[in-house]
Amino acid sequence: MPPVAEIRSALLAWYDRHARVLPWRSPPGSGERPDPYRVWLSEVMLQQTTVPHATPYFLEFTRRWPTVVDLAAAPDETLMAAWAGLGYYARARNLLACARAVAVDHGGVFPDTEAGLRGLPGVGPYTAAAVAAIAFDRPANVVDGNVERVMARLFAVETPLPAAKPELTRLAATLVADRRPGDWAQALMDLGATVCRPKSPLCERCPVAFACAALTTGAPDAYPRRSQKADRPRRRGFAYVLRDGRGRVALVRRPEKGLLGGMRGLPTSDWSDAPAPAPPVAADWCELGEIEHVFTHFHLTLRVATAEGDWPDAVWVDEVEAAQALPSVFRKALALSPGPRAPRRGGRRST
Repeated sequence: MPPVAEIRSALLAWYDRHARVLPWRSPPGSGERPDPYRVWLSEVMLQQTTVPHATPYFLEFTRRWPTVVDLAAAPDETLMAAWAGLGYYARARNLLACARAVAVDHGGVFPDTEAGLRGLPGVGPYTAAAVAAIAFDRPANVVDGNVERVMARLFAVETPLPAAKPELTRLAATLVADRRPGDWAQALMDLGATVCRPKSPLCERCPVAFACAALTTGAPDAYPRRSQKADRPRRRGFAYVLRDGRGRVALVRRPEKGLLGGMRGLPTSDWSDAPAPAPPVAADWCELGEIEHVFTHFHLTLRVATAEGDWPDAVWVDEVEAAQALPSVFRKALALSPGPRAPRRGGRRST
């Protein structure tokens, strides 16, 4: 293994030439200090989400709420609707709680240390390290999936994921230094995202290939090792699309606790294998078919039924607005259901 200084020098020089241009990032060598609010917002959005998918949301959020104080003042339902489509909706609830804590308890200014950031609601070890390093140039150990992959290959770690995570975090810490810690964290992320890719790594372009133990095995893409994944269980249920004949669709607010908590959505049954329940209101329901959706821990099959009618307990929303603001599982169900004037061929009456 070459000296740490040699690896760091090679990777930082590569980053100076090849850093990705991202809307929340200050270019290396520019002398600009990144805005902690934008760094924090991007890191929350990028958890379990790709850069291309998160970027339009980031741009829209920062247009509507340019500061953390602005975000803190957003009504819950407005923010949750703006988040729709990013998934993992607990992140949106934590985002708002954190913004309000920064606004109220810290005068609208983010703490500038890893420990201080950890004290904010919804901020875990990774996000605290990322914001501390990137926004405040603290020598924090920032380890995401890209960095884990780089470490697994650089050191040819044989322990499979997820058991290898503590070892990979320890190895990454050996490369952290006081010099350019924010650029170092982003350089590792960029290396994993663009060169040290999950499949078909571009080893010939890698600035630290000279130090890569996995490359010497002849099969660098065999790292990181992985334990066999358990099959996701399947759950089933019903989704109900109720229209009022005036271009509006009935929505309900989901319970605060649980999956998609606090979001507006179509009324549904429980997601289980229990017998089909009664629809939420009496109407001439027509069953149209099924949609499939994959959550982190299970597959979901929803049978979709539609009707026209009235429901005093519902929130009636313009259908175009609903289609834009609903979580993706409900957008799928809404898309399966034809509009109020469309023919309903192929459906069958629900019993």
